[in-house]
Amino acid sequence: MANFSKSNVPQFSVEVYQNEYLPEGGREVNAIVTVTSTGGGTIGGAVGAPHLYNAGGGPDAAVALMVDCSGSMDYPPTKMRGAREASAAAIDTLRDGVHFAVIAGTHVAKEVYPGGGRLAVADSHTRGQAKTALRKLSAGGGTAIGTWLRLADRLLQSADVAIRHGILLTDGRNEHESPEDLRTTLDACAGRFTCDARGVGTDWEVKEVTGVASALLGTADIVADPAHLADDFTQMMETAMGKEVADVALRLWTPLGSEIKFVKQVAPTVEELTERRTEAGPRAGDYPTGSWGDESRDYHVCVQVPNAELGQEMLAARVSLVIPQQDGSAQTLSQGLVRAVWTDDMAASTSINPQVAHYTGQAELAQVIQQGLDARKAGDVDGATAKLGRAVQLAALSGNADTAKLLSKVVDVVDAAEGTVRLKAKVAEADEMTLETRSTKTVRVKK
Repeated sequence: MANFSKSNVPQFSVEVYQNEYLPEGGREVNAIVTVTSTGGGTIGGAVGAPHLYNAGGGPDAAVALMVDCSGSMDYPPTKMRGAREASAAAIDTLRDGVHFAVIAGTHVAKEVYPGGGRLAVADSHTRGQAKTALRKLSAGGGTAIGTWLRLADRLLQSADVAIRHGILLTDGRNEHESPEDLRTTLDACAGRFTCDARGVGTDWEVKEVTGVASALLGTADIVADPAHLADDFTQMMETAMGKEVADVALRLWTPLGSEIKFVKQVAPTVEELTERRTEAGPRAGDYPTGSWGDESRDYHVCVQVPNAELGQEMLAARVSLVIPQQDGSAQTLSQGLVRAVWTDDMAASTSINPQVAHYTGQAELAQVIQQGLDARKAGDVDGATAKLGRAVQLAALSGNADTAKLLSKVVDVVDAAEGTVRLKAKVAEADEMTLETRSTKTVRVKK
């Protein structure tokens, strides 16, 4: 295992968990790749960009706050009040020297602070000015999230910084632009900044909010009660301020005859990355992972290898963590290897690595929750009961207590081990939306 080290930047390590043994004719190799970044938060130079550090003791960053100001934010008035307070709390959390802007989102996007197509630089004076500007926010108009993201992108790109991040709050459906327009915007913004998205109340569309976060490699969540917004925004901003390195890619190289079947992040949330591959030279592809602070994430890599004789072994894939440079080169932070060995030892070739088994279950858990809730909305009681019953079984099996608790608000659990459930006759909308929004959250395998 190679580690990238420099005293003032996070150090990355890559660990590979797999059963490398394949039976005769076996062609599928599964591995869980654990990537850990440690030692961030110290003063110094961001990887690949030593000049991009500020007086506040962290890498130069730019943050755009996008606050929904559509008409529905006045029903009830606590929503708009909560959004103003939450935005003020987030601004208080900004590190000195960080560039920032506040955007009011309706069917158009407006610069609330500092205005004039620029970003402010955080200090006690600009934070005070921004909070004064927030007090003037009022509700009125429609919702076109794509316009907010495009303005955020323009503003964030105006600063020469290492980390670019957005925080987006909405309370309604994206009714003033087509789904295609939003998709086009997300495609245009992907890789340019990361974005956390929050839905407040229960009148927004889960798939829209999770779609924004997924495309822009951020987090998504529900804040059913506007009173909890300030805590949530503070936490999001603290996490954003802890990011040290941006635009890190998982680079997979495969030898001739091997190909990547899929790559997905499996912890802390399930995120499909297969389709996001960009070619990175002969037989290599990059999968985006976004920005990193002090944290650890797990990825499931599945490789199809060519047929081989018993006793043969081969390198199935080389996993590298890299920062692609503008000149086409890349800085390697750490590496790991995925191997394949063909054996006639049945016990060796049929045992499933515990990490692989665990995360295969967690990925299925996320999928069956989504399918079960979709079936429930479509009035398919039998389909919903079967899928949500399987979800209860998987949550119990893997020790995912948080998801089990959310499921118990949507179904009555008769037997968790067997996955026997009954759909509840009445379910609070907030409970159903919370389960859907958090369905991709996973628990890590117990070491």
